[in-house]
Amino acid sequence: MIIPSLINNLGPIIEVRNLTKIFGPRPLKTLSHLQRGCSVKEIREKTGHIVALQNISFSVQKGEIFVLMGLSGCGKSTLLRCLNRLIEPTTGEVFLDGDDIVSASADQMKSIRRKRMSMVFQSFALLPHRNILENIAFGLEIQGMPYEERVQEAKKSLDLVGLSGYEYSYPDQLSGGMQQRVGLARALASSPDILLMDEAFSALDPIIRRDMQNELLDIQDRLEKTIIFVSHDLDEALKLGSRIALMKAGEIIQIGTPEEILTKPKNEFVERFVEDVDLSRVLTAKDVMKAPDPMIHVTSGPHVALRMMQEAGISTLFVVGKNRELKGIITADDALQAGKEGLPLLDIVIPDVVSIHHDTPVSEIIPVIAESRFPLAVINEEKKLKGVIVRGSVLAALGRSGGTE
Repeated sequence: MIIPSLINNLGPIIEVRNLTKIFGPRPLKTLSHLQRGCSVKEIREKTGHIVALQNISFSVQKGEIFVLMGLSGCGKSTLLRCLNRLIEPTTGEVFLDGDDIVSASADQMKSIRRKRMSMVFQSFALLPHRNILENIAFGLEIQGMPYEERVQEAKKSLDLVGLSGYEYSYPDQLSGGMQQRVGLARALASSPDILLMDEAFSALDPIIRRDMQNELLDIQDRLEKTIIFVSHDLDEALKLGSRIALMKAGEIIQIGTPEEILTKPKNEFVERFVEDVDLSRVLTAKDVMKAPDPMIHVTSGPHVALRMMQEAGISTLFVVGKNRELKGIITADDALQAGKEGLPLLDIVIPDVVSIHHDTPVSEIIPVIAESRFPLAVINEEKKLKGVIVRGSVLAALGRSGGTE
């Protein structure tokens, strides 16, 4: 998953401004009721029109997974379809890389849907009379891509979703999870900038659904697509989303990272929505770790180590090498003995210290730290020491966030 702090430097690929959608024969006339402050219920009773979205504004950054979520009927699927104009907005603007697509012609929108925005639906919508390869290549065929070229592109997409070898099977020969993988491969085949996914996994069994969520995250790590994902499932949104827009009655109530939604709810509605979430499954090592200072370089001596531990009031110290690569840990007792015997620091380093990746969920950290003699070292992909976790920091983080069962 792309880190939100890095996403913000890339700039928005989608920007929505003051978007409203009213269903009914005279939406623009009905809009005046909304502008005068009439409630959605009053408008429905007076005019028979349905206000599905009202004054929606947000932006989506390049390379993030942006989740639209809320209860059934909140307008999230309608909003998704306004982004590619499968549903026409009543008023408002939608910009794709700075270009207003609300004013785009029908031919321009066809091109955008075929080449820049692909959609994955809850229903697999596969063509039963075509084999899997032909289903994936169908969109490319419509675009007029030559046969050999579209077959090659379809095979690449099939490999991306882990279904190589099923090219000549038919949809009814595959499980529901496999069929949804085909739908995802079909969306990826045209190399779109943006994937629009409408409740794409909600029809799947729980285990298959988790597998597909993991598959999507793996694909995102490789391709760094922009994904706008609709879900009614909070756990799914927390797992997938770089940011989440929580909706109610056609309005966005709060936008934030998963941790912001959980720990800084904007109002009582958001609090109720997230109150039963197990925070230990959402918070990660980087959320609960402390700064790794003090730490000591492997070339230093035991007397320096003792002084650093004394000043910090600790009894262990992590040892690093070049570029802060983790080498191990030393204890105060071992450093004291080494100082008496004139031994170098390297001789007392305990190399098999328990280390965890900075994206490890707290739920996986708790049993590890319960069994560990020492604090846990938090490292990145290059084994660079990024932080330290002690039992107290985990409990404090969960306590600040409302606790967990």
